[in-house]
Amino acid sequence: MTDLATQPVRSPRAGGEPDAANARARIHPWRVVVGILLVLVVVQIVVFLVTNERFDWPVVAEYLFNPSVLMGLGMSIMLTIVGMVLGSILGTGLAAGQLSEFLPLRWACIVFVGIFRGVPPLVQLIFWYNLAYLLPRISAGVPFGPELFSWPTNDLITPLTAAIIGLSLHEAAYMAEIIRAGILSVDSGQRDASAAMGFSGWHSFTQVVLPQAMRVIIPPTGSQVIALLKGTSLVSVIAMGDLLHSVQVIYNRTYEVVPMLIVAVIWYLVVVTALTIVQRRVERRFSRGMSRTVAVRRIVARTEAAS
Repeated sequence: MTDLATQPVRSPRAGGEPDAANARARIHPWRVVVGILLVLVVVQIVVFLVTNERFDWPVVAEYLFNPSVLMGLGMSIMLTIVGMVLGSILGTGLAAGQLSEFLPLRWACIVFVGIFRGVPPLVQLIFWYNLAYLLPRISAGVPFGPELFSWPTNDLITPLTAAIIGLSLHEAAYMAEIIRAGILSVDSGQRDASAAMGFSGWHSFTQVVLPQAMRVIIPPTGSQVIALLKGTSLVSVIAMGDLLHSVQVIYNRTYEVVPMLIVAVIWYLVVVTALTIVQRRVERRFSRGMSRTVAVRRIVARTEAAS
């Protein structure tokens, strides 16, 4: 018995030996049954969406391209970009610190990552928004010495800055672990070989280690971008004008809660789908050599199993 998905036929030229080139797909009855059930479920969902008048699709169409909704969408995308850029930069430094041989720096980075991964982002946003309770004024000067500059905290920590700080620090903690795992996935022999060829530490990292680490870094990073985009909806609790807050302002006035939430869902799905397409293309670019190797191995394995 064999678990192959194809059933080879006998080749008359090979004296009855199986020929993988003439293999036919094996019919799996349970797959047919599951496929039919999935089609029925999809049809039922479509009928429910179309026939239920409470979805109020004309209202959805009316507000889908509303200027305030589009402004909220732009703010969500902007927060995603800024949070991801700042989080990646800080996360790279934290990853390098965790891999450092300098023990105090390593423990400082480990504690930072542990705290900001453990505290929920919603709690962080509320905390930074209310920072003035702890620090009425933010000052700059010599440590334990004279104060040079001072600003009221409420003037600096606006909903926008609180959102950027909270999302960036939360993202930095996750990106630090992703980048650290990617760097550790590269065999240490690669660094030794590049050093033997006369590469400097920086060139060894950028030309040898990083391209190989990107195969591990890219997939979870793409997922983090999508998670951050959806996480921007949390900033609505601090009156930040993101996509969710924009539709909330409208349905608080019109009481059309479900249609306005559907407007937000549609835009989230559109942006997430676009990000997913970009992520897949970037993954293919960084795994071109690896994908060809895996494909060749699969062909060889199928041929050997059929013979």
